[in-house]
Amino acid sequence: MIPMVPTTPVAAEPGSSRFDDSDADHPMTYDEPTNQLITGEAVALDLRPASFVLRAAGTIIDWLVYFGSYILAWIFVLPLLISEDVDTGVLQILAVSSLVLAIVVAPVAVETLSKGKSLGKLAVGARVVRDDGGAIGFRHAFIRGMTGVLEIFLTFGGLAAIVGFLGTRSKRLGDLIAGTYSQYERVSHKERPVFGVPLELQAWSLTADVARLPDALARRIAQYLGQANGLTPATRDRLGRELATEASVYVSPVPNTNAELFLAAVAALRRDREAAALALEQRGLDALQPILTGMPHQFPHR
Repeated sequence: MIPMVPTTPVAAEPGSSRFDDSDADHPMTYDEPTNQLITGEAVALDLRPASFVLRAAGTIIDWLVYFGSYILAWIFVLPLLISEDVDTGVLQILAVSSLVLAIVVAPVAVETLSKGKSLGKLAVGARVVRDDGGAIGFRHAFIRGMTGVLEIFLTFGGLAAIVGFLGTRSKRLGDLIAGTYSQYERVSHKERPVFGVPLELQAWSLTADVARLPDALARRIAQYLGQANGLTPATRDRLGRELATEASVYVSPVPNTNAELFLAAVAALRRDREAAALALEQRGLDALQPILTGMPHQFPHR
């Protein structure tokens, strides 16, 4: 880990950061991403859309199952139900009906009843949800199923691939019309060790202010700290400087230390203070619980 500032205190110039070694004189600002999902309580939800590769793999599995079932039905089931003197028109009706059942009715029914799941999506860990993160209904599944005939079945997935590459969240045409996207639900169960504020910054943490740090920037800092050991020294140093420069705008006072220690202290301090605030709120709710659930004084229980 390379120190990023001298060991003696250095006063930061206005409009610059002590973690930024460039000579450019520009204010450092951080903008929240515009594609986040914000609830009515102004809470940003960390929902991850499935990648294009995962969506393609899940779609291939689904359509192999649906179209394979159609072929198997014609090979093994329908010959037992059709007599030798059946009319040609009846065969055509059965062929079209069974095809519609396999590529439209079955996908729509599966996604409606399972709230966005299917065999392929279970395999890749994805689920189709509305743009607001809610569960889809029959209308969404029907639109996706009907457009899927065009963009997946008739074009062999070509139209869906083009739209998915050009759009956001790897949406295909049916998702754009129905207002849905594929959400990745499979999360890692690996438990990461929890570290406190570094010893060098214990005194600084008693008076530091990190309350204004944006949630998105805090997540980026946490990801960097979790992956720092797997980065090359140059990349680790560069990313640490960039994140420390962004975070220093929201932290006061900025300690005279290297970037990685600064980020570790900010992350630990913000986590501990939010945990303490939640614990205090829970204690207040516990104290009010007897009043909220109890009966007035000398009120008879009936």
